[in-house]
Amino acid sequence: MCTNSLGQPIGPIVKNWTEPKRPILMIMDGHYCKLEKLNPLRHTEDLFEANSLSKEDGIWAYLAYGPFDKLESYQEWVIDMAAKSDPLFYAIVDKKTDKALGVASYLRITPTAGSLEVGHINFSPALQKTVMATEAMYLMMRHVFVELGYRRYEWKCNALNEGSKIAAKRLGFTYEGTFRQAGVVKGRNRDTAWFSILDHEWPIMDQAFSRWLAKDNFTADSQQLTSLSDFVKEIRQEQAAQTTKSIT
Repeated sequence: MCTNSLGQPIGPIVKNWTEPKRPILMIMDGHYCKLEKLNPLRHTEDLFEANSLSKEDGIWAYLAYGPFDKLESYQEWVIDMAAKSDPLFYAIVDKKTDKALGVASYLRITPTAGSLEVGHINFSPALQKTVMATEAMYLMMRHVFVELGYRRYEWKCNALNEGSKIAAKRLGFTYEGTFRQAGVVKGRNRDTAWFSILDHEWPIMDQAFSRWLAKDNFTADSQQLTSLSDFVKEIRQEQAAQTTKSIT
């Protein structure tokens, strides 16, 4: 533990780190999907059509906006969001059909702390629980840690949103606690659950994602053979075995 001259505990020196740049909108290309700048002209109709398949507009339950009954009102929202730099919005596009099926963004971008959040995640029914959905999150995470050099990647959600909390943990985020009465959304109280993944945790997740996304991990009908969490366990066991071997 580090202490100062008064014997007070202080944080360790952060070595070999410089303040990262702010993310800029760029194409992130994966095997199954690509992420590109949210474009009102290119993406609005695809997204509106895909979102309209949500049962009783369930995808909007925990968001501060929506549902949108008309294409024109949704287009106004897309135009507004696409013009912002924080949040910085991406459309998630199916590479087979070239249609946008969901959105996600970087927000609370704080280069001085090396921290930012992924949020405003809204996956249409056609994107939910697919390989594309996981790959999209992986591409955004990899960009933050590998290409930009951030130290902390955050995920926050309504504490009542069990699906979002399960997704966060599956993707490697650690639950940090709940902020009580953190906001009022659509006239209702919101407690906010906080999650994060740190730069030193990324290498294991990077390997796990790469193994999970490999084509030989899926059957012809896109069923996974090994889960992401099992790959994480496997990699940790491999590392532990290598450490034991090097010691002996």
